[in-house]
Amino acid sequence: MPVGSPMSDVLRRAGVRDVRDDGTTRALYSSDASLYRVPPRVVVFPRAVDEVAAVLDVCRIEGVPVTVRGAGTSITGNAVGSGVVLDFSRYLNRVLDIDPDARTAVVEPGVVQASLQRAAAPHGLRFGPDPSSQNRCTIGGMIGNNACGTRALGYGRTSDNIAGLDVLTGSGVELSLPTRHSPILDELRDVTRTGLATIRTEFGRFGRQVSGYALEHLLPENGFDVARFLVGSEGTLGVVTRATVRLVHDPSHRVLVALGYDDIASAGDDVMVVRGFAPTACEGIDSRLVDVVRERRGPQAVPPLPRGAAWLFVEIAGDERGEVLARAGGLATGSAAVDALVVEDPDRIAALWRIRADGAGLSARSPAGRPAHAGWEDAAVPPERMGDYLREFDALLTEFAITGLPYGHFADGCLHIRLDLPLDRPGGTDVFRRFLTSAAELVARYGGSLSGEHGDGRARSALLPIMYSPDALRLFGAVKHVFDPDNLLNPGVLVDPRPVDADLRIPQTSPLRRDLALAYRGDDGDFAQAVHRCTGVGKCRADNTGAGGVMCPSYAATREEKDSTRGRARILQEMVNGSLVDGGWRSPEVHEALDLCLSCKGCASDCPTGVDMASYKSEVLHQSYRGRLRPISHYSLGWLPRWAAVAGRVPRLVNAVTRLPGVASAALTLGGADRRRHIPQFAPVSFRRWFDATASERRTTGDPVVLFVDTFTDRFAPEIGMATVRVLEDAGFRPRLTATRQCCGLTWITTGQLDAARRILGRTVSVLADEGVPIVGMEPSCTAVLRSDALELLGTPAARAVAESTHTLAELLTGRDGWEPPDLSGTTVVAQPHCHHHAVMGWSADADLLRRAGARVDRLGGCCGLAGNFGVERGHYDVSATIAGQRLVPAVDAAADDTVVLADGYSCRTQIADLTRRTGVHLAELLDDRRR
Repeated sequence: MPVGSPMSDVLRRAGVRDVRDDGTTRALYSSDASLYRVPPRVVVFPRAVDEVAAVLDVCRIEGVPVTVRGAGTSITGNAVGSGVVLDFSRYLNRVLDIDPDARTAVVEPGVVQASLQRAAAPHGLRFGPDPSSQNRCTIGGMIGNNACGTRALGYGRTSDNIAGLDVLTGSGVELSLPTRHSPILDELRDVTRTGLATIRTEFGRFGRQVSGYALEHLLPENGFDVARFLVGSEGTLGVVTRATVRLVHDPSHRVLVALGYDDIASAGDDVMVVRGFAPTACEGIDSRLVDVVRERRGPQAVPPLPRGAAWLFVEIAGDERGEVLARAGGLATGSAAVDALVVEDPDRIAALWRIRADGAGLSARSPAGRPAHAGWEDAAVPPERMGDYLREFDALLTEFAITGLPYGHFADGCLHIRLDLPLDRPGGTDVFRRFLTSAAELVARYGGSLSGEHGDGRARSALLPIMYSPDALRLFGAVKHVFDPDNLLNPGVLVDPRPVDADLRIPQTSPLRRDLALAYRGDDGDFAQAVHRCTGVGKCRADNTGAGGVMCPSYAATREEKDSTRGRARILQEMVNGSLVDGGWRSPEVHEALDLCLSCKGCASDCPTGVDMASYKSEVLHQSYRGRLRPISHYSLGWLPRWAAVAGRVPRLVNAVTRLPGVASAALTLGGADRRRHIPQFAPVSFRRWFDATASERRTTGDPVVLFVDTFTDRFAPEIGMATVRVLEDAGFRPRLTATRQCCGLTWITTGQLDAARRILGRTVSVLADEGVPIVGMEPSCTAVLRSDALELLGTPAARAVAESTHTLAELLTGRDGWEPPDLSGTTVVAQPHCHHHAVMGWSADADLLRRAGARVDRLGGCCGLAGNFGVERGHYDVSATIAGQRLVPAVDAAADDTVVLADGYSCRTQIADLTRRTGVHLAELLDDRRR
């Protein structure tokens, strides 16, 4: 390439519009959901098929490799490459047509699988394959690795559901399949004829044989089906630009049969019996995984299960309820299970499937508490050999002193497991290589496949000689030469593969433990290990709000990878690595990625691997500005409790001044805030002053509790504190306050002023610990600090005692014997749980209390968008309003006048007041109002 003509410029001159080669983007796309790190030269977001063709033409001329990427959820490293990465998910993401009569859909490769399901659902149809990543994975990605998912047992693999493909080969040939008229297909026929015996004996032996190229589809007796053959070729032969997929009828009735077994291998022994009942799904779950769900999600996340230490979750589906139930009952009594349960309730079924759906992320920590990794994640054997394979595989883990949480598509013979391979330790890569070799030899002895659905990628391509003969590997090379003679497409995968231990991400980093402000208790005090919690499964790219999720509000607003939790984690990983992002804590790439992080903590609960980006952002800001001049908003908004204490002495004067023309606008500008926000009005009488003044009017008996009085309740919304006192007294409690004002340091934490936050919070925790009684928080974000952040900042016995003693109002009341909530029958509540409430405390106690009271509750998912100082800071207003406009504003605007808009968070109520015609109320206010 000529000097002064970077690849990005050449691509733009060729008509490609969205081309990015900045450090931030290259860092974002250096990894997928695998163990591998390969920084690209350029990332392209094609807007049209002709741009895809232009990219291939330019790269062919320049000799630059091309890797195609959907949602980046590949766990084998087949979505990273050193040249141009093509991301189809941003623009080429439409469902173009649904033909209900033909039961087909035409889609662009970047369409998310769940979007296709929504388009097909009104016709009673669905796309059969449904991987656990279905709410973010793309159809193009599913075609790339021949994705299967839970219901492949009933509906087949992606390759079984493809009717046609439009493809651009590596050599530049356009194919619209099915077609029989192309010179390149004649070449492919010639290659096939040279290996008929090999193909007939080594390929298509069982349903989950996904490793290598699916040459069985090229056999004459199989119709020389090139479209199905290309499925699972991992972007090494051609680039799919459009797909016609088959749709299936969605059965009217589904039940779940949960079968309990003494151990996971016994469950594997029984799968052939299960298959005899024609299930649409059969998933194996180990008790260790269920225990992790209970630990991470709480006991309520696991519905009652049959006896056993392992389970098969079996779906029986059909159009006649009686027939479905009869089949389910026959399975329950005809299996070898020690106990069985037939579940028909859709909510319970969904809760059970959720255990399995989150398996990939939840298993990112092994039973030994170590980081667990992909690499040997989805091997498969013929299902009749599943039990014995599980026993030998468990012995292999013992031999290597490795642990993991097994689960998988057992009736298909496919095992999923992430393993605590010692990649972060000396000699770890050698252990990794030796284990993968031994595991491949084991699965080959069982007649199995190295990959059962995720493809081989960089993790297993080099192991293919263990599974296939030299003749089969020769056929792979010949096929690659037909489609991609210049080795342009995804080099290093399947043909001429890179070694399995080349380009591993984790060995390229080092621990970062010195001079950190937070403890990182779950990560051995290592910031590097904390940010590497992100395995890249990409749940932060999905719309989780329908299930009450929060993560990731900024990505939902911008659709930019850098604004996802995963994107930010990748930038921080590169910062620790020091290669692509080499400026340390102050790197522009780091601050660009974190700028739109709301510090909502949604990821802390919603990310299955437990990434807490809010804490990481606080650490970055702390390290970046320690001893330096900070942004003005860190002083204005970060020191809000101090300013409020001063202004609160003369609240009426301050309110009058801020109402003068131009004063509020000037103050907002000087404080680094957006002028479209408003300065809140101070209450004439603070809550603490009211509490002291009315001491003689309150009860003197009852169980003592301490109210933690936050700045927002005290200075701006004392009516909430008053209502809380009345409700607690009605429940038989005797509320009291600390002798002096205390602060949790929240605003210092979110602006990264962690030394000051530690001092402030340390004093508060010391005082609260001395109280020795339950503590009730009124502002959710401040309550969350006492429950969680205090442990990270202080880590003292006093902090632990305070965390254990701190409750939300709903938590305290739901555990109160003899107290009944006021009657809310006939009341409709639109509830916006505060993000920190959702993430740290959970909102289940509030939901239970409202249901007990008889209210009809519409719980909103997602964030309000204000998130403390975020939505107030200059430069964030538009994103803040966009986030609010996704769930909160439409729900509030659509609510009837007599609907209660419930929002415990001060930020949430502020956003509602700013962007709607309604006013939000706190739970205490609702209970107090209906109590009287």
